[in-house]
Amino acid sequence: MGFSYNMPTRRNPFSGDVLAWEPTAIAESVSMIENMKILIATEKPFAKKAVDGIKAIFAEAGYETILLEKYTDKSQLLAAVADVQGLIVRSDKVTAEVLEAAAELKIVVRAGAGYDNIDLAAAKAKGVVVMNTPGQNSNAVAELAIGMMIYMARNRFTAGTGSELQGKTVGIHAYGNVGRLVGRKAKALGMNVVAYDPFIADPEAFENDGVKQAASVEELYAASDYLSLHIPATEQTKKSIGYKLLMSMPEGATLVNTARKEVIDEDALKAALTERPTLKYITDIAPDCKDEMAELFGSRFFATPKKMGAETAEANINAGLAAARQIVDFIENGNTRFQVNK
Repeated sequence: MGFSYNMPTRRNPFSGDVLAWEPTAIAESVSMIENMKILIATEKPFAKKAVDGIKAIFAEAGYETILLEKYTDKSQLLAAVADVQGLIVRSDKVTAEVLEAAAELKIVVRAGAGYDNIDLAAAKAKGVVVMNTPGQNSNAVAELAIGMMIYMARNRFTAGTGSELQGKTVGIHAYGNVGRLVGRKAKALGMNVVAYDPFIADPEAFENDGVKQAASVEELYAASDYLSLHIPATEQTKKSIGYKLLMSMPEGATLVNTARKEVIDEDALKAALTERPTLKYITDIAPDCKDEMAELFGSRFFATPKKMGAETAEANINAGLAAARQIVDFIENGNTRFQVNK
Protein backbone atom coordinates (compact mmCIF):
# COMPACT_ATOMS: atom_id res chain seq x y z
CA MET A 1 0.00 0.00 0.00
CA GLY A 2 2.69 2.47 1.11
CA PHE A 3 2.33 6.23 1.30
CA SER A 4 -0.50 8.02 -0.47
CA TYR A 5 0.50 11.25 -2.18
CA ASN A 6 -3.03 12.55 -1.61
CA MET A 7 -1.92 14.26 1.58
CA PRO A 8 -3.95 13.32 4.67
CA THR A 9 -5.31 15.83 7.14
CA ARG A 10 -2.40 17.08 9.22
CA ARG A 11 -3.11 17.83 12.89
CA ASN A 12 -1.22 18.99 15.93
CA PRO A 13 -0.98 15.75 17.94
CA PHE A 14 -1.48 17.56 21.24
CA SER A 15 -4.17 20.17 20.42
CA GLY A 16 -5.91 18.45 17.48
CA ASP A 17 -5.76 21.66 15.41
CA VAL A 18 -5.66 21.19 11.63
CA LEU A 19 -2.34 22.29 10.17
CA ALA A 20 -1.86 23.57 6.63
CA TRP A 21 0.47 21.69 4.30
CA GLU A 22 3.28 23.83 2.92
CA PRO A 23 5.27 22.60 -0.13
CA THR A 24 8.39 22.08 1.98
CA ALA A 25 6.37 20.20 4.61
CA ILE A 26 4.94 17.93 1.90
CA ALA A 27 8.41 17.13 0.61
CA GLU A 28 9.69 16.48 4.13
CA SER A 29 6.73 14.24 4.90
CA VAL A 30 7.18 12.20 1.74
CA SER A 31 10.90 11.79 2.50
CA MET A 32 10.21 10.84 6.13
CA ILE A 33 7.67 8.17 5.22
CA GLU A 34 9.81 6.73 2.46
CA ASN A 35 12.68 6.33 4.97
CA MET A 36 10.61 5.36 8.00
CA LYS A 37 12.29 3.09 10.54
CA ILE A 38 10.33 1.43 13.33
CA LEU A 39 12.07 -0.24 16.26
CA ILE A 40 10.55 -3.14 18.19
CA ALA A 41 12.44 -3.08 21.50
CA THR A 42 11.48 -5.91 23.82
CA GLU A 43 13.49 -7.35 26.68
CA LYS A 44 10.70 -9.94 26.82
CA PRO A 45 10.05 -10.62 23.11
CA PHE A 46 6.76 -10.92 21.31
CA ALA A 47 5.78 -14.33 19.98
CA LYS A 48 7.29 -15.03 16.55
CA LYS A 49 3.83 -14.89 14.98
CA ALA A 50 3.36 -11.40 16.39
CA VAL A 51 6.77 -10.21 15.14
CA ASP A 52 6.08 -11.63 11.68
CA GLY A 53 2.70 -9.89 11.63
CA ILE A 54 4.18 -6.55 12.72
CA LYS A 55 6.87 -6.78 10.07
CA ALA A 56 4.25 -7.53 7.41
CA ILE A 57 2.19 -4.48 8.39
CA PHE A 58 5.23 -2.22 8.19
CA ALA A 59 6.47 -3.80 4.96
CA GLU A 60 3.11 -3.09 3.32
CA ALA A 61 3.39 0.53 4.43
CA GLY A 62 6.94 0.74 3.07
CA TYR A 63 8.63 1.03 6.48
CA GLU A 64 11.79 -0.67 7.68
CA THR A 65 11.50 -2.80 10.84
CA ILE A 66 14.39 -2.99 13.31
CA LEU A 67 14.30 -5.67 15.98
CA LEU A 68 15.98 -5.46 19.40
CA GLU A 69 15.07 -8.47 21.55
CA LYS A 70 16.32 -9.78 24.89
CA TYR A 71 18.70 -6.86 25.32
CA THR A 72 20.60 -6.87 28.59
CA ASP A 73 21.86 -3.32 28.92
CA LYS A 74 20.25 0.10 28.53
CA SER A 75 23.08 1.18 26.26
CA GLN A 76 21.78 -1.24 23.61
CA LEU A 77 18.40 0.48 23.62
CA LEU A 78 19.98 3.95 23.56
CA ALA A 79 21.97 3.00 20.47
CA ALA A 80 19.01 1.36 18.72
CA VAL A 81 16.66 4.36 19.07
CA ALA A 82 19.12 6.87 17.64
CA ASP A 83 17.67 7.05 14.13
CA VAL A 84 14.18 5.54 14.33
CA GLN A 85 10.90 7.39 13.91
CA GLY A 86 8.65 4.86 15.66
CA LEU A 87 9.05 2.60 18.69
CA ILE A 88 7.04 -0.36 19.97
CA VAL A 89 7.70 -1.62 23.51
CA ARG A 90 6.11 -3.95 26.03
CA SER A 91 7.19 -3.37 29.65
CA ASP A 92 10.45 -1.76 28.54
CA LYS A 93 11.37 1.55 30.19
CA VAL A 94 11.18 4.56 27.89
CA THR A 95 12.82 7.17 30.10
CA ALA A 96 13.80 10.76 29.45
CA GLU A 97 17.29 9.47 28.64
CA VAL A 98 15.92 7.11 26.00
CA LEU A 99 13.78 9.87 24.50
CA GLU A 100 16.75 12.23 24.41
CA ALA A 101 18.76 9.62 22.51
CA ALA A 102 15.95 9.18 19.96
CA ALA A 103 16.49 12.33 17.94
CA GLU A 104 14.04 11.44 15.16
CA LEU A 105 11.34 9.71 17.23
CA LYS A 106 7.74 10.67 16.44
CA ILE A 107 5.69 7.99 18.20
CA VAL A 108 5.98 5.34 20.92
CA VAL A 109 3.34 2.64 21.31
CA ARG A 110 3.16 0.51 24.42
CA ALA A 111 1.75 -2.87 23.36
CA GLY A 112 -0.62 -3.23 26.30
CA ALA A 113 -2.95 -1.15 28.43
CA GLY A 114 -0.63 0.21 31.12
CA TYR A 115 1.92 2.87 30.19
CA ASP A 116 3.62 3.81 33.48
CA ASN A 117 6.89 2.52 31.99
CA ILE A 118 7.01 5.55 29.69
CA ASP A 119 7.94 9.10 30.77
CA LEU A 120 4.89 10.88 29.36
CA ALA A 121 5.99 14.38 30.33
CA ALA A 122 9.40 13.97 28.70
CA ALA A 123 7.76 12.58 25.57
CA LYS A 124 5.35 15.48 25.33
CA ALA A 125 8.17 17.98 25.85
CA LYS A 126 9.95 16.46 22.84
CA GLY A 127 6.79 16.35 20.73
CA VAL A 128 6.65 12.54 20.81
CA VAL A 129 3.19 10.98 20.78
CA VAL A 130 2.68 8.07 23.20
CA MET A 131 -0.09 5.53 22.72
CA ASN A 132 -1.21 2.31 24.36
CA THR A 133 -3.31 -0.52 22.90
CA PRO A 134 -6.33 -0.70 25.24
CA GLY A 135 -8.45 -3.83 25.14
CA GLN A 136 -5.96 -6.10 23.40
CA ASN A 137 -4.87 -7.86 26.62
CA SER A 138 -8.18 -7.51 28.44
CA ASN A 139 -9.53 -11.02 28.04
CA ALA A 140 -6.24 -12.60 29.11
CA VAL A 141 -6.16 -10.53 32.30
CA ALA A 142 -9.84 -11.17 33.03
CA GLU A 143 -9.41 -14.92 32.66
CA LEU A 144 -6.43 -14.81 35.01
CA ALA A 145 -8.44 -12.87 37.61
CA ILE A 146 -11.17 -15.51 37.55
CA GLY A 147 -8.57 -18.28 37.69
CA MET A 148 -7.01 -16.66 40.76
CA MET A 149 -10.38 -16.61 42.51
CA ILE A 150 -10.87 -20.32 41.83
CA TYR A 151 -7.31 -21.07 42.96
CA MET A 152 -7.83 -19.41 46.33
CA ALA A 153 -11.36 -20.76 46.75
CA ARG A 154 -9.98 -24.29 46.33
CA ASN A 155 -7.16 -23.84 48.86
CA ARG A 156 -4.54 -23.37 46.15
CA PHE A 157 -5.37 -26.87 44.90
CA THR A 158 -4.16 -28.54 48.06
CA ALA A 159 -5.99 -31.02 50.30
CA GLY A 160 -8.96 -29.78 52.28
CA THR A 161 -12.47 -28.52 51.74
CA GLY A 162 -12.71 -25.46 49.57
CA SER A 163 -15.62 -23.30 48.48
CA GLU A 164 -17.47 -22.39 45.29
CA LEU A 165 -17.71 -19.05 43.52
CA GLN A 166 -21.40 -19.48 42.73
CA GLY A 167 -23.51 -17.29 44.96
CA LYS A 168 -20.56 -15.20 46.13
CA THR A 169 -20.21 -11.48 45.43
CA VAL A 170 -17.34 -10.16 43.37
CA GLY A 171 -16.53 -6.48 43.54
CA ILE A 172 -14.83 -4.84 40.58
CA HIS A 173 -12.73 -1.78 41.34
CA ALA A 174 -12.53 0.13 38.03
CA TYR A 175 -15.04 -0.90 35.39
CA GLY A 176 -13.01 -0.58 32.20
CA ASN A 177 -12.21 -3.15 29.53
CA VAL A 178 -10.86 -5.75 31.96
CA GLY A 179 -13.37 -5.04 34.69
CA ARG A 180 -16.31 -5.54 32.35
CA LEU A 181 -14.95 -8.87 31.15
CA VAL A 182 -14.38 -10.04 34.73
CA GLY A 183 -17.98 -9.13 35.47
CA ARG A 184 -19.33 -11.09 32.52
CA LYS A 185 -17.31 -14.18 33.36
CA ALA A 186 -18.25 -13.95 37.03
CA LYS A 187 -21.94 -13.72 36.17
CA ALA A 188 -21.58 -16.82 33.98
CA LEU A 189 -20.30 -18.62 37.10
CA GLY A 190 -23.35 -17.55 39.07
CA MET A 191 -21.67 -14.79 41.05
CA ASN A 192 -23.26 -11.51 42.10
CA VAL A 193 -21.38 -8.57 40.59
CA VAL A 194 -20.98 -5.09 42.04
CA ALA A 195 -18.65 -2.45 40.60
CA TYR A 196 -17.30 0.99 41.34
CA ASP A 197 -15.72 3.44 38.93
CA PRO A 198 -15.71 7.17 39.71
CA PHE A 199 -15.10 7.97 36.04
CA ILE A 200 -18.34 6.36 34.84
CA ALA A 201 -21.25 8.66 35.62
CA ASP A 202 -23.99 6.91 33.62
CA PRO A 203 -25.75 4.25 35.76
CA GLU A 204 -26.85 2.48 32.58
CA ALA A 205 -23.23 1.42 31.94
CA PHE A 206 -23.66 -0.89 34.92
CA GLU A 207 -27.38 -1.63 34.65
CA ASN A 208 -27.11 -2.81 31.05
CA ASP A 209 -24.57 -5.41 32.16
CA GLY A 210 -26.70 -6.57 35.08
CA VAL A 211 -24.13 -5.17 37.49
CA LYS A 212 -24.90 -3.28 40.70
CA GLN A 213 -23.18 0.10 40.92
CA ALA A 214 -21.58 0.79 44.29
CA ALA A 215 -22.04 4.33 45.54
CA SER A 216 -18.54 4.49 46.98
CA VAL A 217 -15.30 2.54 47.16
CA GLU A 218 -16.08 1.85 50.82
CA GLU A 219 -19.42 0.28 49.89
CA LEU A 220 -17.69 -1.83 47.23
CA TYR A 221 -15.14 -3.39 49.57
CA ALA A 222 -17.67 -4.01 52.35
CA ALA A 223 -19.85 -5.98 49.94
CA SER A 224 -17.19 -8.10 48.23
CA ASP A 225 -16.33 -11.72 48.98
CA TYR A 226 -13.83 -11.33 46.13
CA LEU A 227 -12.46 -7.95 45.11
CA SER A 228 -10.94 -7.74 41.63
CA LEU A 229 -8.63 -4.75 41.41
CA HIS A 230 -8.10 -2.94 38.09
CA ILE A 231 -7.07 0.63 38.94
CA PRO A 232 -3.93 2.16 37.37
CA ALA A 233 -0.98 3.38 39.41
CA THR A 234 -1.25 7.18 39.55
CA GLU A 235 -0.35 9.77 42.16
CA GLN A 236 -3.95 9.54 43.35
CA THR A 237 -4.14 5.74 43.53
CA LYS A 238 -0.72 4.73 44.86
CA LYS A 239 -1.13 3.08 48.29
CA SER A 240 -4.86 3.88 48.14
CA ILE A 241 -5.83 0.30 49.05
CA GLY A 242 -5.19 0.53 52.76
CA TYR A 243 -6.10 -0.74 56.19
CA LYS A 244 -9.67 0.58 56.47
CA LEU A 245 -10.77 -0.80 53.10
CA LEU A 246 -9.18 -4.19 53.72
CA MET A 247 -10.60 -4.50 57.22
CA SER A 248 -14.08 -3.69 55.93
CA MET A 249 -14.19 -6.76 53.67
CA PRO A 250 -16.37 -9.73 54.74
CA GLU A 251 -15.03 -12.74 56.63
CA GLY A 252 -13.13 -15.06 54.29
CA ALA A 253 -12.77 -12.39 51.61
CA THR A 254 -10.07 -12.45 48.93
CA LEU A 255 -8.38 -9.46 47.32
CA VAL A 256 -7.29 -10.20 43.73
CA ASN A 257 -4.75 -7.81 42.20
CA THR A 258 -4.02 -7.98 38.48
CA ALA A 259 -3.38 -4.22 38.31
CA ARG A 260 -0.25 -2.71 39.87
CA LYS A 261 1.58 -3.42 43.14
CA GLU A 262 1.97 0.31 43.83
CA VAL A 263 -1.75 0.76 44.52
CA ILE A 264 -1.46 -1.46 47.61
CA ASP A 265 -0.26 -0.08 50.95
CA GLU A 266 1.88 -3.10 51.80
CA ASP A 267 2.26 -2.27 55.50
CA ALA A 268 -1.51 -1.89 55.80
CA LEU A 269 -2.00 -5.15 53.92
CA LYS A 270 0.28 -7.02 56.32
CA ALA A 271 -1.55 -5.51 59.28
CA ALA A 272 -4.96 -6.47 57.90
CA LEU A 273 -3.88 -10.03 57.10
CA THR A 274 -2.44 -10.33 60.61
CA GLU A 275 -5.61 -9.09 62.32
CA ARG A 276 -8.04 -10.90 59.99
CA PRO A 277 -7.00 -14.59 59.90
CA THR A 278 -9.51 -15.39 57.12
CA LEU A 279 -8.51 -12.56 54.75
CA LYS A 280 -6.62 -13.64 51.62
CA TYR A 281 -4.50 -11.86 49.02
CA ILE A 282 -3.49 -13.10 45.59
CA THR A 283 -1.58 -10.95 43.14
CA ASP A 284 -0.09 -10.98 39.67
CA ILE A 285 2.49 -8.41 40.78
CA ALA A 286 4.73 -9.62 43.58
CA PRO A 287 4.93 -7.14 46.48
CA ASP A 288 8.29 -5.91 47.71
CA CYS A 289 7.76 -7.94 50.88
CA LYS A 290 6.82 -11.13 49.00
CA ASP A 291 9.03 -13.52 51.00
CA GLU A 292 7.95 -12.07 54.32
CA MET A 293 4.27 -12.34 53.41
CA ALA A 294 4.65 -15.93 52.24
CA GLU A 295 6.26 -16.82 55.56
CA LEU A 296 3.72 -14.94 57.68
CA PHE A 297 0.50 -15.86 55.90
CA GLY A 298 1.12 -19.18 54.21
CA SER A 299 -1.72 -20.35 52.00
CA ARG A 300 -3.63 -17.07 52.44
CA PHE A 301 -1.11 -15.32 50.18
CA PHE A 302 0.08 -16.06 46.66
CA ALA A 303 2.03 -14.09 44.06
CA THR A 304 2.69 -15.28 40.53
CA PRO A 305 6.39 -15.81 39.72
CA LYS A 306 6.22 -12.95 37.21
CA LYS A 307 3.50 -10.67 35.89
CA MET A 308 1.50 -12.92 33.60
CA GLY A 309 -1.85 -11.19 33.06
CA ALA A 310 -1.13 -10.61 29.39
CA GLU A 311 0.98 -13.74 28.96
CA THR A 312 -1.16 -15.58 26.44
CA ALA A 313 -0.35 -16.19 22.80
CA GLU A 314 -3.54 -14.41 21.76
CA ALA A 315 -2.91 -11.26 23.81
CA ASN A 316 0.72 -11.14 22.72
CA ILE A 317 -0.24 -11.20 19.06
CA ASN A 318 -3.24 -8.87 19.38
CA ALA A 319 -1.30 -6.16 21.21
CA GLY A 320 1.66 -6.30 18.84
CA LEU A 321 -0.44 -6.06 15.69
CA ALA A 322 -2.56 -3.28 17.17
CA ALA A 323 0.59 -1.30 17.99
CA ALA A 324 1.85 -1.63 14.42
CA ARG A 325 -1.48 -0.58 12.90
CA GLN A 326 -1.67 2.43 15.20
CA ILE A 327 1.77 3.60 14.13
CA VAL A 328 0.87 3.37 10.44
CA ASP A 329 -2.44 5.13 11.04
CA PHE A 330 -0.70 7.92 12.94
CA ILE A 331 2.02 8.44 10.35
CA GLU A 332 -0.24 8.27 7.31
CA ASN A 333 -3.46 9.78 8.68
CA GLY A 334 -2.51 11.68 11.84
CA ASN A 335 -4.82 9.49 13.94
CA THR A 336 -4.11 10.08 17.66
CA ARG A 337 -7.14 8.25 19.07
CA PHE A 338 -5.13 6.24 21.61
CA GLN A 339 -2.70 8.99 22.60
CA VAL A 340 -2.10 9.06 26.37
CA ASN A 341 0.14 12.14 26.70
CA LYS A 342 -2.07 14.92 25.35
